[in-house]
Amino acid sequence: MSLVSREIRLKSRPVGLPVAANFELASVDVPAPRAGEVQVKNLWMTVDPYMRGRMNDVESYVPPFQLGEAMQGGAVGEVVASNDASLKPGDLVMSMLGWREAFTAPAASLQKLDTHGLPPQAFLGAAGMPGLTAYVGLIKIAALKEGDVVFVSGAAGAVGQIVCQIAKIKGHTVIGSAGGAEKAAFLREIGVDHVIDYKATSNLTAVLGAVAPGGIDVYFDNVGGDHLEAALTSARPFARFALCGMISQYNATDAGAGVHGLMLAVGKQLRLEGFIVSSHFDMMPAFVKELAGWVAAGKLTWKETVEHGVENAPAAFLKLFRGENLGKMLVKLG
Repeated sequence: MSLVSREIRLKSRPVGLPVAANFELASVDVPAPRAGEVQVKNLWMTVDPYMRGRMNDVESYVPPFQLGEAMQGGAVGEVVASNDASLKPGDLVMSMLGWREAFTAPAASLQKLDTHGLPPQAFLGAAGMPGLTAYVGLIKIAALKEGDVVFVSGAAGAVGQIVCQIAKIKGHTVIGSAGGAEKAAFLREIGVDHVIDYKATSNLTAVLGAVAPGGIDVYFDNVGGDHLEAALTSARPFARFALCGMISQYNATDAGAGVHGLMLAVGKQLRLEGFIVSSHFDMMPAFVKELAGWVAAGKLTWKETVEHGVENAPAAFLKLFRGENLGKMLVKLG
């Protein structure tokens, strides 16, 4: 059967912070599946900060979005028609064909989803790429070791909330920074030892120094900017920085903007390592096994912020850059 699907396309490339006019809503006919194909209705899609880089026409670790074409991103959908023996109607599948209500694609290009009792949308967040990002950054990149003091920026976001909890589960002192009273309260609920509301201070470096007078051993960076500068100042010798993202810089138009205090990395013999989670998918089985145990034991939870309808996907995306999400930002479709 054919379907009509609405999708979000990139209409123009933003300069600085994206605006609603950079997106357009369009309708397309979704064809019936041919041999080896399935037709899928999306149930959930994700919006993530990294997508801002794909709006620029520059070479990066993922290709840029093309003008006039549907954007792409993680999605969980339900098979509604199948012309392939590997998938049947009712099966849940993961894809990178978000930003649209439905699609037809080769069955081999999709991942059949076994939820293990978790809600399907969790595989776009805590049980998916953001969760794995937290795990990889702490375990492999930062190489957690006994007694570490861990500082996390963007601590109430999709990745940060999992970073904080993994570090606490493994017995570490955790300092989390987030913006606003609601996010700060959530961090206290999940056991973060020292919570910094960066919106309530004009000197983040001084506040971090006060809550960590002995310094920090690990910095998990989701923000960059003044958070990275504060971490450099508070870092103990041989501290390890897992550079996951720098959302404060994604809409910068000044190519010369830099970080003050980077020279401290030399004298303190710091290790700063950037990473992209797609280079570490080999760690997914170990992560999922540990995650399932933590959830079953009541040691790990997460928050989601949900917008409804594909037409509201751009608004959900823009809210990320205004800090209006608590936990994972998702769009529920259908």
